[in-house]
Amino acid sequence: MQIINNRYPWPDNWGQKTSIMGIINLTPDSFSDGGDFCTIDKVLNQVNHFVSNGVDVIDLGAQSTRPGALEIGAKNEIKRLLPYLKKIRSAFPNILISVDTFNSEVAHEALLNGADWINDVSGGRRDNEILDVVSEFNCPFVITHSRGNSQNMNSLNNYDDLIVNIIDSLENLTINAQRKNVNKDKIIWDPGIGFSKDTNQNLEILRNIDSFKKFKFPILIGASRKRFIGEILNEANPKERDIGSLAITCLCAQTNIHMVRVHNVKINNQVLKVSDEIFRKKN
Repeated sequence: MQIINNRYPWPDNWGQKTSIMGIINLTPDSFSDGGDFCTIDKVLNQVNHFVSNGVDVIDLGAQSTRPGALEIGAKNEIKRLLPYLKKIRSAFPNILISVDTFNSEVAHEALLNGADWINDVSGGRRDNEILDVVSEFNCPFVITHSRGNSQNMNSLNNYDDLIVNIIDSLENLTINAQRKNVNKDKIIWDPGIGFSKDTNQNLEILRNIDSFKKFKFPILIGASRKRFIGEILNEANPKERDIGSLAITCLCAQTNIHMVRVHNVKINNQVLKVSDEIFRKKN
C-alpha cells in the first residue's frame, strides 16, 4: 500500500527555476555546521530563516557523511532525528522536508513522521531496503553517486572515465530502484560532488554538467562549502567558502539545473533571483 502525504511533492515552479535545498545538519561532526544546531530552538530559528529567505526544501541530516565520519547506526540516527523532524513539521506544516539518510529504517520513520523526500548519498547501494520504503511512500528520491563509505571514500577516486563511470553508476542505481517499484517520475540524480572525487574531478563534473541532463532526470548539485572550493580559494574554514560556492550556483542557473543544496540560503536565493532572470528568461 502506498502512503502519500497531503503536500505536493515538488517545489513551486519546479524545473522553471533553480530551486534551493537548505542544509540543516543535526550532527556534532558535520564538516561545516557540526554542532551548530543542537537544540530545538536553534533548529526552528534556522528553518524560519530559511523559509523567510526563499528555501524550497529543508534537508535534515542526523548522520554525517563527511570523509572520516563515524556511523552511529540507524537506531541512534532515528533518536537524533525524530524530535527535530516532528517539531519542524508541527511548526511549518507546508514546507517540504527531505531527510539525508542511507538507512531504510531511518527513512521509514522519517516518512511516517512528516518527511517528504529521501536523499540517499548511496542511492540505495548501502541499504537496498530503502528502495522498498521509497516505493511504499511514493516520495521523491535523490540518487547520488558515491563509492564506499565515509571511512574509505577518499581512496576510491580512480576512474577509467569519470563522467561515463558516474553516469553508468547512476543508471544502474536507477534501474535497481525501478525494479523495486520506485516511481521513475520521483527520481532525482546527484552526481555526488565531493564523494570519492578530488578537486579536479569535481571541476570536471561541473564542466560537463550537461552530460547528466541528457537522461531527463532532475539534477541536484551539492557543492556548498566543500573542500575542493577551499582548495581553490586556499580557505580552510568551510564557513568562509560561501562566495566560492555561489560561482557554482550561478553555473547551475545558467545550465538549467533543477536544484542546489546549500548551507547559506539567503545569499544563494539572491544570486539565483538574478541568475535565473538572466539565463532562464531570455526573449
